[in-house]
Amino acid sequence: MTVLCMGEALVDLVPRPDGSIRPLPGGGAWNTALALGRLGVATSFAWPISRDAYGALLLGPLAAAGVETSLCPRSDRPTALARIDLNSSDASYRFDYENSAGRMFAPAQLPPLPPDCRALLIGGISLAAEPCGSTVERFATSAARRGVPLMLDPNIRPQAIHDEPKYRARLDRLFALSHLVKLSAEDAVWLAPGMAPEETARRILARGPGIVVLTCGAQGALALTRQHRLYAAAVPATVADSIGAGDSFNAGFLASLLHSNALDAPDSAAVTAALALATKAAAITVSRPGADPPWADEL
Repeated sequence: MTVLCMGEALVDLVPRPDGSIRPLPGGGAWNTALALGRLGVATSFAWPISRDAYGALLLGPLAAAGVETSLCPRSDRPTALARIDLNSSDASYRFDYENSAGRMFAPAQLPPLPPDCRALLIGGISLAAEPCGSTVERFATSAARRGVPLMLDPNIRPQAIHDEPKYRARLDRLFALSHLVKLSAEDAVWLAPGMAPEETARRILARGPGIVVLTCGAQGALALTRQHRLYAAAVPATVADSIGAGDSFNAGFLASLLHSNALDAPDSAAVTAALALATKAAAITVSRPGADPPWADEL
């Protein structure tokens, strides 16, 4: 059984202390696919990959982690870039993705849904622009209606949003289709300014998901279900940067639920275990530069 991740693959241009720039592969869904593969979960990734030099940079780590990339159409368009500014170990992003391979992802390029798909993960800036946003929503809607559990991580980047009303409407539709939603506290504040993040998470839970997880950085993470409110403290770490932390959290949480066969009906023990693995995976990721998620033997 395979987890399919669909969403942006791009190259992070990360500044070094000496002022030079280090290109690192990344993107929300790409990072999560890499992390799942490193955790030993059978994983496929689907997103247009450029034939430029950065395309090889994106495919190499996935192959090393055992992630299947045959569902990735190849494109002559350039790889999207994210120019990253690091301020007190927090990352902010400026995206250069106009006419990029991923931004122009069209319905005609969609792969078939793998017959053994156990879960579909989507999110990030792939939902915020066109035509890729409509393409991903179309695929996710079809998969969810066929009974595939959908995990959604909005991973909201305001600077990447071109049409806020359209984007908010898309997220509302996808919340209602999702089985599992992960929000950061920053996501929750953007979705409902002036409302406590936990209240925002509860309102999303009422829309239909079985689980909503709220991550709050150093303040830990909270998981809400119809029956449970479960909390996990953040695992202490010396922070190099925050790049990819939430994506590693996603992978750890989903991998744990799949391992315990609890994705469809999670009990408190399964959710507690998932929070523990997810927070540990995130802590390891923030302790080293770039999106470098842990391997299974590190957990």
